[in-house]
Amino acid sequence: MLHRGQCLVLDLSGLEFCDSTGITALLAARRHTLAADAELVLTAVPPDLERVLAVVGLERVFTFRATAEDE
Repeated sequence: MLHRGQCLVLDLSGLEFCDSTGITALLAARRHTLAADAELVLTAVPPDLERVLAVVGLERVFTFRATAEDE
């Protein structure tokens, strides 16, 4: 369970494929963090996924960091 002010960091470095179901899961995670007044950060986002998120306008919705240590 997330608490106010916490940050959920999702390391996507091992992600090889992400379709609409995966994007929906990322959006659900974001919705849950916002409901808890917490933050969601995506790290090590593969270039292909980053392009897809940009095409559909989600680069403005998610926070990206190169690594979890950048947090």
